[in-house]
Amino acid sequence: MGVNSKIKNVYSCDGNLLLIIKLLVRQPCEISTSQRENIFHTRCKILEQICPLIIDSGSRSNCCSTRLVAKLGLTIIPHPKLYKLQLLNEKKDIVVNQQVKVKFSIGNYKDNVLYDIVLMEVCHTLIGRS
Repeated sequence: MGVNSKIKNVYSCDGNLLLIIKLLVRQPCEISTSQRENIFHTRCKILEQICPLIIDSGSRSNCCSTRLVAKLGLTIIPHPKLYKLQLLNEKKDIVVNQQVKVKFSIGNYKDNVLYDIVLMEVCHTLIGRS
């Protein structure tokens, strides 16, 4: 019809991101029915820095990137129970042996989450279901 409308991304936290995410180039393929569709991307504030955040109801872990911990100088806590993760990067299993407690906000919502520290390039924080 004759109406022009623009779609605009609306984030609860605006501003420059603490990290520029690497873009991955993939060839198009058929969508698998096993792919989860309940992944939510947004931004949050951690120590007044804007950070990408993924909420994934299919994940059972709360993960924080090693890069975020290093850039913000967060206090590392030894993990009480070591375990291995797969499929977060191109390497084999990742041994998770550290945690960090992070205060973050999304708009007016504020929370304090205990994250497992892992090497990941997708975002700074990934929140799964508890």
